[in-house]
Amino acid sequence: MTVTATTAPGEALAPPSVSVRRGYRFELVKLLAQWRVRVLIGLCWIGPAITVIVVSGQSTLPSDTLFGREMHATGWAGALVVLSFAGSWFFPLLTSVVAGDVFSAEDRLGTWRHLLVAVRSPRRIFIAKALASLTVLAMCVPGLAVSGVIGGLVVGSRPLAGLDGHPLSPAHAAGTLLIAWLCVLAPILAFAAIGLLASVIFGRSPVGLLLPAFGGLGMQLASQVLPMPAAVRVALPSFAFLSWNGLFTSPPQLGSLIAGIAVSLAWAVTATALAYLLFMRRDFTSMANDGSVRRAITAGILPLLAVWALSAGVVAAATGATGSGIDAGKLQQSLATSFGHLYVVQSQEVYHLSVTAAQLRTTASCTKGAGLVAQDGPGNDWRCSVYWHLPGVNDATGQAVYQLDVNANGRYVADGDGPNQVNGYFVLHAPYGDAPNPLWQFDGLVDLLAPVSKG
Repeated sequence: MTVTATTAPGEALAPPSVSVRRGYRFELVKLLAQWRVRVLIGLCWIGPAITVIVVSGQSTLPSDTLFGREMHATGWAGALVVLSFAGSWFFPLLTSVVAGDVFSAEDRLGTWRHLLVAVRSPRRIFIAKALASLTVLAMCVPGLAVSGVIGGLVVGSRPLAGLDGHPLSPAHAAGTLLIAWLCVLAPILAFAAIGLLASVIFGRSPVGLLLPAFGGLGMQLASQVLPMPAAVRVALPSFAFLSWNGLFTSPPQLGSLIAGIAVSLAWAVTATALAYLLFMRRDFTSMANDGSVRRAITAGILPLLAVWALSAGVVAAATGATGSGIDAGKLQQSLATSFGHLYVVQSQEVYHLSVTAAQLRTTASCTKGAGLVAQDGPGNDWRCSVYWHLPGVNDATGQAVYQLDVNANGRYVADGDGPNQVNGYFVLHAPYGDAPNPLWQFDGLVDLLAPVSKG
């Protein structure tokens, strides 16, 4: 028996529902139709390569950027400079342009009613817009990585000196660089979720578009200026843009890296859930949604501050980290290790001697502010003496002095202060070309979450 569905006179058949896939495709087309998004994707795929090639050919290198002073020595340094710069400044701006405007655009154009009539499901609209934003980000981020690597390979694929001075072969450097790019996906998701939340809360107000960029800038400035405990600093999603630095030490500093990724994912989940709940409860009958300061505080800022506080507590409890995470013992150990590895490089290239870091038995002694202040925390008033046993000379010990400028995030720059024949400025005639003395200035890294050293 066949059953035939009938419709009463005057009753129209309901149109078929729009699937998430069709809604996602529609939202992706709308995003890619925006000129600023297309320009941004193009810049991500072309800009880093051109920048690395041009900067590597200059006589003055960006020594204030991590691995910047090594751009003449190896092309892998240029790819890492791209990652370091993007993490500090570009990624928050990228998420602002892509995710921070995905809901606000409908408010400015007054197209919510048309979209709801077509899709008939706020839930599907939210999912489609979120997935479209992630897709555009997925088009941009690989472009930055690939373009930076291509620009570096034009310079040359040679070994890279890690942040403790140990050499990384080109294959090792490439693998570690890939892992570093994968690690920054977590904070990118966190800032994209913050952009979605801001776009939902502030409606057609431009605040939602600007919030991820200014939020990232504020987190960067706060982490560098304010005297935060290490656990509180790591609990910021912006720290995960820097925690990949620990991959370039031996052994890798995985504690800060894992904590940064976990914190970023917690921020991403929380901000996305808040954006979804607010969007589902929104009244679409009003055409004017300019945002609400009260709702921004109660439904946006306060929950994220709670996540920050809870994350800091979990990190502190799990690692036992207290204070700034920077002390004399950690600096001494890190500086001695870096000096030993770089002294081996200098000996091979200048004196053609074959020595090992173990033979040098390098140690260091560091004081801050001439011993008149607390011997911990960041600052540019750290002074260290390095001691090592001269290879081939019985009971003879060498000494070199360094001034250290220590960043609150654990990175430091060691500047040689004598003797000139050891850590002064002179040019080495290396196989890959002329290069500054590796012991003159170099970058190092302190693990903020490692136990306080008594050395």
